[in-house]
Amino acid sequence: MIDNALLKELPAAVRVNLNPELRDYTTFKLGGPCPAVLDCPDAESLVTAVSVLSTAQCRFMVIGQGSNLLISDTGLDLIILRYCSDKAPDVVKEGCRVWVSGNTLLDDLARIAIEYGLGDISFLSGIPGTVGGAIAGNAGAFGQQIGDVVESVRLMSLDGSVAEVKTEALEFEYRSSALKQSGSIVLDAKLKLKPCDRSIMEQERERILELRRTKHPDWKKNPCAGSVFRNVEPTSAADRRQAAGWFLEEAGAKNFRVGGACLFEKHANIIIAEPDATASDVYELTEKMIAAVEDKFGFKLEREIKLLGGF
Repeated sequence: MIDNALLKELPAAVRVNLNPELRDYTTFKLGGPCPAVLDCPDAESLVTAVSVLSTAQCRFMVIGQGSNLLISDTGLDLIILRYCSDKAPDVVKEGCRVWVSGNTLLDDLARIAIEYGLGDISFLSGIPGTVGGAIAGNAGAFGQQIGDVVESVRLMSLDGSVAEVKTEALEFEYRSSALKQSGSIVLDAKLKLKPCDRSIMEQERERILELRRTKHPDWKKNPCAGSVFRNVEPTSAADRRQAAGWFLEEAGAKNFRVGGACLFEKHANIIIAEPDATASDVYELTEKMIAAVEDKFGFKLEREIKLLGGF
């Protein structure tokens, strides 16, 4: 699917891994092989690589840190382009605005914004994933979402063309945006933040990180993908979304297990993949969870994680 002639057309900065196991590129640590992973360290190399693959009519997909993906055990018959910076965050301050590369890790962005004396995004602290993926899925926590601070983004279409668009065009909704339908990739973004007292925001960031340490698993030690299901749309006069985890606990799902996949002991909406787990185990456990809630409450939970491959 990818030959030497095609490889020679790729930018020198792109790191090529042929026939890898995709478990090495997701926080679930699950997933079979694919023909190649092209690790693109910056926007320019990603745009060029996409243009090369598009011209050659190769099937491909762009991923970030793989923090919301469940990839099948049989893998994917397409090329993966990875746009994720594990080492050098690219965040530039301009007054109360920051330009941030789409491959920057969310936690790095939250930390650096506070170092710049800017607030509003401490809620992103400790969340795995990249800025680009977070914008596409309008990631959030504690009643806040990243879409609230996005002013504009530079997008790449799947043919390699690039355009800058304002936030209105992104049509942000709860855990969603227009990018989920278009498939366009966030190369970089401009965020409008507010001045803050750095010491106060550092304390808030540490409070959030400690809260995550006490209530959520460390995905580096306990492979997972965060919340498996979206919170439930308002069903009462309170007009607030209700935690999917509450419905799962009430439906008796807390002790569910399929093979090496089980629920995190402190959170019924987080699945842990133990060392012997397969992607099929996780998928079958999500089906069991959906069925339990439907039997008790009469509605189906909606997955927040993305399924790739055959299940």
